[in-house]
Amino acid sequence: MNFLSDYPPDAINLQSVRRVLVIKLRHHGDVLLTSPVLQVLKNHAPHIEIDALIYRDTQDMLIGHPAINQVLTIDRNWKKQGVNAQLRSEWQLFNTLQSRHYDLIVHLTEHNRGAWLARLLGPRYSVARNHPRAGNAWKRSFTHLYPHPKATQRHTVELNLDALRRLGIHPSPEERRLVLVPGEQAEKSVSELLQKHEVAEGQFIQIHPTSRWFFKTWPVERVAALCDALHAQGERVVLTSAPDERERKMIEAILARTTLPPVDLSGQLTLKQLAALTARARLFVGVDSAPMHIAAAMQTPIVVLFGPSGDIEWGPWMVPHRIVTSSHSCRPCGNDGCGGSKVSECLTTLPVDQVLAAIRALDASGPTL
Repeated sequence: MNFLSDYPPDAINLQSVRRVLVIKLRHHGDVLLTSPVLQVLKNHAPHIEIDALIYRDTQDMLIGHPAINQVLTIDRNWKKQGVNAQLRSEWQLFNTLQSRHYDLIVHLTEHNRGAWLARLLGPRYSVARNHPRAGNAWKRSFTHLYPHPKATQRHTVELNLDALRRLGIHPSPEERRLVLVPGEQAEKSVSELLQKHEVAEGQFIQIHPTSRWFFKTWPVERVAALCDALHAQGERVVLTSAPDERERKMIEAILARTTLPPVDLSGQLTLKQLAALTARARLFVGVDSAPMHIAAAMQTPIVVLFGPSGDIEWGPWMVPHRIVTSSHSCRPCGNDGCGGSKVSECLTTLPVDQVLAAIRALDASGPTL
């Protein structure tokens, strides 16, 4: 007899649940780190229908996920369309949600919208984190609350899965992997692109040096030096970035400083295409960013540079990797650069040789999960 099978005492009966809404209103990487929650729910209750509510610009992170029935989205641009247009869009979304008659809401952020929906939609069960600033209104909105770890750090994937543990759903280790499906169209277009540039699958290193937060990036001079060093070792390098103008300018600055320019695919790929490309790379090199999490989802070995952000909470998940950091006693500080300057010395001082050593170590010793 397993005396722990009924714990927690208020564990829910998944057989009584037909439809679930999982809410994650954050950025691309945050949404991707939610993907194991969806898979675990489906594995433990194959009969349920699972919907996800996320921001529209992050939908590529979940579209195609085998556990999801439908992806519902909120467009951040609704606010720019005027009050009446925004209200119409919000009302249409609410009617759609209401028509689904959810039995369970899993809210994975501290966004107040989740509390409102838990009240207005009236599911039998609802779970959210009991965050430090939670007031009585927040606490009364949910049937189950789970704690944040005290005096310790925990990976974001595990924090997300804690919502399920609170309900009595305990994932096995293999169920915790990230899930991202590029799709047939993205796979085909990337194959054609690599053929065009005469780049062989599994025979190139992808470097994605940019981030929407520039205080997380490495200096362009060092990225260029890394590209040249890898070329000198006979490696084929492919550079990628988002189409954002600032990121493209950073790539241009890197290319201007290289002796042997790498293949430049920066700004040319959708998120699905980026995933398809990364899946074909021998190795991914980057910083703390959504593309790094995409690499983890595609099971591509990773060398990642971490500065002010925490590698314990945000590091590569369940994939062979090496993390490159400095010895600064103040990291991870979580600040946008030293003194709010947008420049993080724990990153700018990292030498090229340290990154090259991490690449060699990962190649030589195999998986480190």
